[in-house]
Amino acid sequence: MSDRQKSVAIIGQGYVGLPLAMAAVDAGWSVIGVENSRAKYEGIAAGVSPVEDVASELIKDAMSAGKYKITNDVSDVAGASIVVICVPTPLNDKREPDLAILESAVSGIAPYLVSGTLVISESTSYPGTVREVVAPMIARLKSSVDIQVDIAVAPERVNPGDVKYHQKNTPRLVGGLDETSTRRAVDFYSSICDEVVEVSTPEIAETAKLLENTFRLVNIALVNQLAQLCDDQNINVHEVIDAASTKPYGYMKFTPSVGVGGHCIPVDPMYLSWWAERNGSKASIIDESEAINLGMPIYVSKRVRALIPAGAKSKRVLIMGIAYKPGVSDVRETPATALRDDLIAQGCEVAWLDPLVSEWDGLTPVGVDWECDAAVVATAQPGMPVAVIAARGVPVLDCTGAFAHLENVTRL
Repeated sequence: MSDRQKSVAIIGQGYVGLPLAMAAVDAGWSVIGVENSRAKYEGIAAGVSPVEDVASELIKDAMSAGKYKITNDVSDVAGASIVVICVPTPLNDKREPDLAILESAVSGIAPYLVSGTLVISESTSYPGTVREVVAPMIARLKSSVDIQVDIAVAPERVNPGDVKYHQKNTPRLVGGLDETSTRRAVDFYSSICDEVVEVSTPEIAETAKLLENTFRLVNIALVNQLAQLCDDQNINVHEVIDAASTKPYGYMKFTPSVGVGGHCIPVDPMYLSWWAERNGSKASIIDESEAINLGMPIYVSKRVRALIPAGAKSKRVLIMGIAYKPGVSDVRETPATALRDDLIAQGCEVAWLDPLVSEWDGLTPVGVDWECDAAVVATAQPGMPVAVIAARGVPVLDCTGAFAHLENVTRL
C-alpha cells in the first residue's frame, strides 16, 4: 500500500477532528491535520493540545514518529486518499442552520482533490446536506471534470470529557452516496472503531444523528418543566425521579439543570426543526422543548434571587461552574450565559468561578473569598469550593445535585 493510500487528511483539529486524528494514528494511518485557526494551529504545532480529551504527549509522540502533521495549508489534502471534514455547523442569529464553515471547508479542499479520494463529512447537519450541498460543491469546484471522488457521511459521536466512551468503542454510522463510497468509508472506520453500522443512504445517517440529540433535548425539557411544576406544588421532583427510576424498563433517568449547552444538544435539533419547516411540516415538540430549555436559566435566576436574605444591602451572586458540562473548559452555548445576563438584568452584581475556565466573555474569575449574598452551582466542575462557600452561611442553589448534602445548599 502506498503512503498516499494510508494517509488521511482531517479538516478541523478541534473537539471532533483532533481525537479522530489521534485514533487514526493509533490505527496505523498517517494523518494530515488541517487547521485554519492560527492560535489552534500554532498551539498544536508546539505540541500543546487544545482539547481535554487529547493529551499533549500524544500529539508530540505522533509528530515525532512522523505519523501526524499539522498544517494550515489546505492544498496538503492532495497527499491523502481520504479527507474527513470535522468543522462546526452552528446556528445563525435566527437559530437556523449556518453552513458557512462547512461550505468554506468544502470549497477549500475541492480544487486539490485527486481521483480516488474519499471525502467524508462528520459535520452534523440536516438530512440531504451531503447530497445537496457537499457533493455539488465538489463537482463544481474540483480541478477537472475527469476527477472521480467518492463521498460519504459519518456523523461525529464525540462526548468531550467522557472517560468511558471514545473513538474506538463508540459505534459509527456510515452512509455513502453509492456502494463504493459506503464500502470505503466502512473500511476506514473499521480500522479505528470496534463497530461500524452501515446505513442505506447519507440521509439516514444524518437524520439519525439529529434524532440522538433531539431525544436528549426533549427529555431534558420534560424533566426541567416537571421540576417547575413540582416546585409550585411543593413536591420533591428528585424523589419523583428516583421513584420512576425503579422501573426496570421503558424509562431513562434525566435530572433538572440550568439548561442545555455545548455544540450538540442546543444546536442539532434545530437543524431537524428547520428541515421539517423547509419541507412544509413542523417539528412542534422540538420547538416547544427548545423554548422550555431556553427559559430554564430565567427560572434558575428567579430561584437563586429568592435565596438572597431579606434586607440584604446588596444582591451579589456567584455563579460556580460556567462550562456547559463537567470536566471540560468549553463554554460554547453554555446556559450560564443566559443565567448571568438575567441576574444582571434583575439588578444583581454577578461574578463567577470555574476551576477549568480561565476566561469567559473577556472576564476573569473571582476567588473563593469573593463576598456574595447567594451562589448558584450551574456545572459540577471538579475542585469547586462549594463546601467552603456554603460553610460561610451563603445560601447556594445547586442545579447539579452534586452538593445537595451540604448545609445551606438547596437543590434545584
